[in-house]
Amino acid sequence: MTTLRFEDGTVHVGTDDDGDDADADVRAALADVPSVEADPRSGGYRAPAMRYAAVRDALDAAGIDYDDRVAAALDSPLPLSTTYDLRDYQRAALDAWLDADAAGVVELPTGAGKTVLAVAAMVARSVPTLVVVPTIDLQDQWIRELETEFDVPVGRFGGGEQTQEAITVSTYDSAYLRADDVGGDFGLVVFDEVHHLGGEGYRDIPRFLAAPARLGLTATFERPDGAHERVAELVGPRAYRLDVDDLAGDHLADYEVRRVEVELTADERETYDEAQETFVNYLRTSGLSMQSGSDYQKLVMRSGNDPRARQALLAKQRARDVMMNSEAKVDKLARLLARHREDRVIVFTASTDLVYRISRRFLVPPITNETGTKERREILDRFRDGTYDTVVAANVLDEGVDVPDANVGILLSGSGSEREFTQRLGRILRPKADGSTATLYELVSVETAEERVAARRR
Repeated sequence: MTTLRFEDGTVHVGTDDDGDDADADVRAALADVPSVEADPRSGGYRAPAMRYAAVRDALDAAGIDYDDRVAAALDSPLPLSTTYDLRDYQRAALDAWLDADAAGVVELPTGAGKTVLAVAAMVARSVPTLVVVPTIDLQDQWIRELETEFDVPVGRFGGGEQTQEAITVSTYDSAYLRADDVGGDFGLVVFDEVHHLGGEGYRDIPRFLAAPARLGLTATFERPDGAHERVAELVGPRAYRLDVDDLAGDHLADYEVRRVEVELTADERETYDEAQETFVNYLRTSGLSMQSGSDYQKLVMRSGNDPRARQALLAKQRARDVMMNSEAKVDKLARLLARHREDRVIVFTASTDLVYRISRRFLVPPITNETGTKERREILDRFRDGTYDTVVAANVLDEGVDVPDANVGILLSGSGSEREFTQRLGRILRPKADGSTATLYELVSVETAEERVAARRR
């Protein structure tokens, strides 16, 4: 009889004892399944584990009997139940995902309860589940949530631990290392912050997993580089989407974004204009338009052996530093912090140096990629309990961290990424007990390239 086996991140379709006619039937049945290849070493056929469901469906459609040795582990029932009462949009998202054969991406804004949705999906399937997350902080948060909700042990891949259970939470890095070993053990995989699969290396994770049920969670599915199309191939297309404005007022806080324009000082203007002129003059003769990330990479590569390209690259960085870290921004920040001294404030920057400069001037705790895990948790715990009313951070609070409630965000500097902007806005949108409106201030240096950066992210 034809057999299906999981082997090292692949599904093997064995036809050794079935004879030439049976082999021909299997070959014909699998002809339209992507990535299926003949296996000359062991006979039969082999496909990436992610094609398991398609292989099974193709054999069923052709009326071919087979011994499915993969399904025993994937479909092993788990006694899961939840006390969560889903909101109407969470129920709609779950139903849409189930209607899409339990394979696809749900896009909901930060603070909309994507973890709750995932718990409901796990209950709906009640099979062994692997949850994949980008950071150790988020892994700890998921494990606490799942251990509280389910009366089953929760395993961990990452943070120095490799313990597998029927429900296991892994970092993306650990999943990349383990997927080809454990890919036949889970019937459902949940990818939190699923846009990370757009990176080339991480794409092997879903390829090596046989799980027919796949749920991707994100606040911002589409990527400017188009890599979300690959995510859709690996996890499933977008099954459901709501944005911030769909939920503001009813399920998230009402909000307003205030753009605050600031002027460069005379010295800053001179430095900026000189640096910008050097950069633009180089572009005129370089054949680069800087309309895409690939042009920037070309400039970086040229700077290794072309003095003019290096001069242009350094000038671009100088101009960027001036416009993003101007004195007027820090002065405006002082006035905003005074205005909101009774509020919970997160200050966002793109510069670690600026974080420490603000921390020293205003005596607020800093969080950067240099901040240790223990210290970061202590700062956020004190922000949560009200000991601190303000924190300043460089990028590290954009995603993958359980950030306490705040109602004011001050964006001093950032990239042109819509995802980054959405993540930062989401940090202040959890509903407030008093029904108050959240406010995000966006400080922009006028008559600089930052005006275009701000327009792109909006």
